[in-house]
Amino acid sequence: MPSPFLEDLAARGLVADATDELGPHLAGGSRTIYVGFDPTADSLHVGSLLPLLALRRAQLAGHRPIVLVGGGTGLIGDPSGKTGERALNPKEVVQEWAERLKRQVSLFLDFECGRLSAVLADNDEWISELDVVSFLRDVGKHFSLGAMLAKESVRARLGRADSGISYTEFSYQVLQAYDFLCLRRRHDCTVQMGGSDQWGNITAGIDLIRRVEGRAAFGLTLPLVTKTDGSKFGKTESGTIWLDPARTPAYEMYQFWLNTADSDVVRFLRHFTFLSAEEIAAQARRTAGAPERREAQRVLATEVTKLVHGEDALRKAERATAELFQPQTVDEIEAGPLEDGALPVVFVNASEPRFLWSVIRGAGIVSASEARRLIMQGGVAVDRQRVSDVDFKLTFGPHLLQIGKRRFWKLFFGPDYETRPWRPETGSSSRKA
Repeated sequence: MPSPFLEDLAARGLVADATDELGPHLAGGSRTIYVGFDPTADSLHVGSLLPLLALRRAQLAGHRPIVLVGGGTGLIGDPSGKTGERALNPKEVVQEWAERLKRQVSLFLDFECGRLSAVLADNDEWISELDVVSFLRDVGKHFSLGAMLAKESVRARLGRADSGISYTEFSYQVLQAYDFLCLRRRHDCTVQMGGSDQWGNITAGIDLIRRVEGRAAFGLTLPLVTKTDGSKFGKTESGTIWLDPARTPAYEMYQFWLNTADSDVVRFLRHFTFLSAEEIAAQARRTAGAPERREAQRVLATEVTKLVHGEDALRKAERATAELFQPQTVDEIEAGPLEDGALPVVFVNASEPRFLWSVIRGAGIVSASEARRLIMQGGVAVDRQRVSDVDFKLTFGPHLLQIGKRRFWKLFFGPDYETRPWRPETGSSSRKA
């Protein structure tokens, strides 16, 4: 009997590797499946969407999802996919980030639906209770040094003479395996999912459960998302696309997906939306027949922005997009739809007109030297007019500031405003009357 969940993942191109007998195991009843997220920043990014949505697909297919936030392992750092040692963050910072991640992931799963209710766990609960001697005796003895050295994440680092790998990061796979064992004991979790770079860590946990518990466990990895043009997925000229609206406003999220290349859009519809195979096939035909209409991109942007930020934020992003790419007078900027928070807002106080580069610096967007460079290269526009004179002075009032092709701010400049630079960490500032 096939597993509908596994078949759906395979049809969407979301299976990189899977352990033997995973299909029959999933088809045999409702299972508990987990994905771990370490708090290496104060927000997840769009690359985290793939496993989050895979957990949602699992829940919809009748399985119980667990989100494991690595409040403990986040203090160490996973070497997988990294060419150098991670910076070790203070415990209080990691704990704060872990709490933010818990709030973020709760938007994607149903935590109140009876027996399939999602579980939110933090491995600091059991890792913080470990003592070294007992851990080495009870867990460490089950790990062969040869097998650990053979893991791809370790071999890749050992081959780098400039960095290598510390014992701290080398031990990460033991702790992740221990996570799987703890979740097997506490929640009867039998399946772990993760990115394809996690295969070695997942199989280590499966082996540990077999050795310690004498029971079976299973694993599945998702492909790492790439773009066909070779550029890094989730990166734009403004930086990483974060799931936190304070770091990436809904408008920027919407624009990120709207600008997906024709060669990527159908694949991303499979990966990041819950549209049916028939709906995606229809979008593929429309893209092939009339790519200039970019209908598939609009569907992708709509579906993902709604998933991440909600219906209200999506509507604001759509209105902002319509306004920004239609004629608009300067007088319309202050009271228009862009005032609703779809775009970041900055306030700069001044008693007289100032050089545009100085205002941009004061707004906290880029440094003075970078602002001058962008202006000289024609990369800055004010109220839809491109500015190339580095000595251009900005007049008082509300302005629409554009840097590059798709980065916009509502800029309020003059003596009636208190300077409040916009920062990705805090979101838009507020106006002083």
